[in-house]
Amino acid sequence: MAKKSSGRLASLDIFRGMTVAFMIIVNNPGSWDHVYPPLRHSEWHGCTPTDLVFPFFLFIVGVSMWFSLKKYDHELCGKALLRIFRRVVTIFALGLFLTIFPYFDRDYSHLRIMGVLQRIALAYGFGAIICTTVRKDYLWIVVAVILLVYWGLLAFFGGNSPYSLEGNFALKTDIALLGKNHLYTGFGIPFEPEGLLSTLPSICTVLIGYYTGEIVGKGKSKLNPALKLLLIGAAITGLGLIWKYYFPINKPLWTSSYVLYTAGIAMALLALLCWIADIVKFRKWGTFFEVFGTNAIFAYFLAGIWIELILYIHVNSAGVKISLYSWFYEKICVPVAGTLNGSLIFAITQVLLIWLAALLLYRKKIMIRL
Repeated sequence: MAKKSSGRLASLDIFRGMTVAFMIIVNNPGSWDHVYPPLRHSEWHGCTPTDLVFPFFLFIVGVSMWFSLKKYDHELCGKALLRIFRRVVTIFALGLFLTIFPYFDRDYSHLRIMGVLQRIALAYGFGAIICTTVRKDYLWIVVAVILLVYWGLLAFFGGNSPYSLEGNFALKTDIALLGKNHLYTGFGIPFEPEGLLSTLPSICTVLIGYYTGEIVGKGKSKLNPALKLLLIGAAITGLGLIWKYYFPINKPLWTSSYVLYTAGIAMALLALLCWIADIVKFRKWGTFFEVFGTNAIFAYFLAGIWIELILYIHVNSAGVKISLYSWFYEKICVPVAGTLNGSLIFAITQVLLIWLAALLLYRKKIMIRL
């Protein structure tokens, strides 16, 4: 643990906090049968507001990485490598723990290996190695090569329907490397949306974030960097929209067009927040999100533990045992607001509960660093 240091970029903490809060909302509706469309992922191709959440977080990881690697002069040394390795292992382990908890006596031959935190760990690790070993002027070349290579792999090795759920090359790769029994099954077939091959383009999301951090961190004033980010973000978003006609925007496959489209929006949004919070210095409105933003991984992990607990704990309801999760939704939220709004209220309630825990750390100026 470390006390919160001064000189932090308020816009980045607010952006990170907004992302984590929205993550908790979209992951925890009262009922999956009653969710507003913008709070759902696209069924396959396309991008809803919910599909922006994960790439936003990886983008923020990249921005933060620029500031954290500054102490090592952005070069790979023993201390930097040790820190990178420790963070990768810790975050990956936390992701696995969330998958296992609280059913520790499960059949591990069917354990899902990958997940959100696992992808964050790998994308951060490879991104950090690239950023500390490749000249900064060449990072865009690295991003372009990775995105084009990934496009080629899916296009040429995916068969007659290379971007379909059943036919994509990412699925074939994950089955070969991880095995069907260790993949996500929420799509109706074993398919891992946080798979190994699709982690490759997600590294580019981190690299674009790192480049963004350099623009903000090296700017003599914050106004010019904000304007520069806005223009570059608009251009990248446009490239993603053009590319989608050849390589569809798709979150489960983390397609190259999806990388550019979401990273461009993230850059533009950070530029706006930078102008509001760091230039105009209007920050009070963002205090709620800043509480989350200063301990983002902690908040996400705690939310995962909490939700698993209330799903695990069962109570009696009219002679029938139901989970505490279902009881709170059905007995508290639905009578107050109905099925659809009650489902949203349930999700917002979870955000507020986790926020109260994060607030304790925020008031003590403590950040949990992994």
